[in-house]
Amino acid sequence: MLEVGTKAPDFELPDQNGELHKLSEYLGKKVILYFYPRDNTPGCTKQACGFSDRYPQFVEKGAVVLGVSKDSVASHKKFEEKHRLAFTLLSDTERKVIESYDVWKEKKNYGKVSMGVVRTTYLIDEHGIIVKANDKVKAADDPEKMLQELS
Repeated sequence: MLEVGTKAPDFELPDQNGELHKLSEYLGKKVILYFYPRDNTPGCTKQACGFSDRYPQFVEKGAVVLGVSKDSVASHKKFEEKHRLAFTLLSDTERKVIESYDVWKEKKNYGKVSMGVVRTTYLIDEHGIIVKANDKVKAADDPEKMLQELS
């Protein structure tokens, strides 16, 4: 996981509509950058819907929410439409950003070891500096927790 106080690595990724987004475009705003394993899985859906339900409150506090997974643009589009998500989902099929943010790790699931995205949320300030980093994320609690961090 990247350290609090370090500059967040810039990147460029396509969203659920195929439009490119750069982290540097969001300078001047707070960014909730969260990494999640897969679209349409129970935990990831709870987390995404939680961010979407609270999205107006994030905007009120001068923040944007960006969700990142290695799912395709098409998968993100289906996920967005199915759950009427109000924020941007970014597709990192080559795992470049996932790896630069140090969230591609060995995971154990029911005794089986595999590589995957460890659910991680970063809060990046208006200057592009990481001010919070959490890799012990509980999917259902994360959106509310991050909203409180902005207060």
